[in-house]
Amino acid sequence: MKPLVRNILYYAALAGAVALWFAATAASSAKRHLTSCHGVTVTVLDSASRRFVSRNDVKDYLKDYGLFVGQRVDSVNLSKIEFILNSKSAIRDCRAYITDDGTLHVDISQREPVVRFQKGQTGFYADRSGFLFPLHKEFSAPVPVVDGEVPLLAKKGFKGEPGSEKERQWLSRIIGLLDYMEQSGIWKENISEISVLESGDLVMIPREGSERFIFGQPTAVKEKFERISRYYDTVAPRYEKGSCKLVDVRCKDQIICRKQL
Repeated sequence: MKPLVRNILYYAALAGAVALWFAATAASSAKRHLTSCHGVTVTVLDSASRRFVSRNDVKDYLKDYGLFVGQRVDSVNLSKIEFILNSKSAIRDCRAYITDDGTLHVDISQREPVVRFQKGQTGFYADRSGFLFPLHKEFSAPVPVVDGEVPLLAKKGFKGEPGSEKERQWLSRIIGLLDYMEQSGIWKENISEISVLESGDLVMIPREGSERFIFGQPTAVKEKFERISRYYDTVAPRYEKGSCKLVDVRCKDQIICRKQL
């Protein structure tokens, strides 16, 4: 076959394929124009590990959108639906789409808290990015708790990043401290509570024993935990069990023990 004839046949076949594609697209568009939305299917992608958002919660949130069942699928504003759902504090990401059968699908990813702060009667979570969001009335995440004079100005119901650079820096250091405890294994298991004093110093409360460790600011984390280890290995054996109540590890190369809190 001559090259000219071969090229003509190739381009003719290509043009035919393009025409068929446009025809199929037009037919699909016309069908969608006539198809009505008949319902919604909600998928919470990480529901096995977190239960901040349920399918029923999402359906309730969708009431803010208004009527979509019975509407033509090409008139349903998917961007608005995603905007409404992404505004909810425990939802990290949302994807909304409609299949050819007229079903609205909503896929939800939840935020993953790494710490819970308790400041008086006000409690809130923070995820790894430093985003704060409220506690859930029906589900409590199994994460470390930091209580006391928490230097974050978030009020009840607040969601978002802390308002000042000083707050964001402190929160970032707390998350780094908890990461270190998580990676070490031993400190995650042995420290049951972290409290913040009015001075801003952290107090580490172990799961066993009567000691309270004055940790100071959430800086030089590795060195301070090494001093706590040294206390258990070399200092505590010298004293009667329970006689040291307060152990100060704030200062470099110093472990200061007191018999009273």
